[in-house]
Amino acid sequence: MTSFTPTAPAAPVQGWFSRSEAWLDSKGKGAWIAAMVLGFVFFWPVGLALLFYMIWSKRMFSKSSCRHRKSWARHGYSAMKPSGNSAFDAYKADTLHRLEQEQHDFEAFLQRLREAKDKAEFDEFMDERARTASSEDLEDDGEDQGEPKRH
Repeated sequence: MTSFTPTAPAAPVQGWFSRSEAWLDSKGKGAWIAAMVLGFVFFWPVGLALLFYMIWSKRMFSKSSCRHRKSWARHGYSAMKPSGNSAFDAYKADTLHRLEQEQHDFEAFLQRLREAKDKAEFDEFMDERARTASSEDLEDDGEDQGEPKRH
């Protein structure tokens, strides 16, 4: 009598469609859109089929980028949590305060630059306006001296 030894189940064989879908999912929404556009360019029914599939499977309107944003927000909030080491927390607080002050100083510097640029442009406009007005006055005076006024 022979004994039966169970073997591990064979891995399911994926078809080309499932492999393609998994590959596009790993690349993100941009890959799906690129595949759809290329489908429209080369053979429009393929692009149309991909568009319908993306809408039907809700890949077109998924919130995958939202999850990415939330992970960045979590990292930002973790910077404010105390670590438990008072020396490190004091150093971190001091560094954050210094960076905030540098940011404030830089924004003030940019504001002064904008104001100086605006003032320079305004002064240039006023000088040009004064030159134009004085040249018109000279032309008017030249015409008045050369010919008598007729009423």
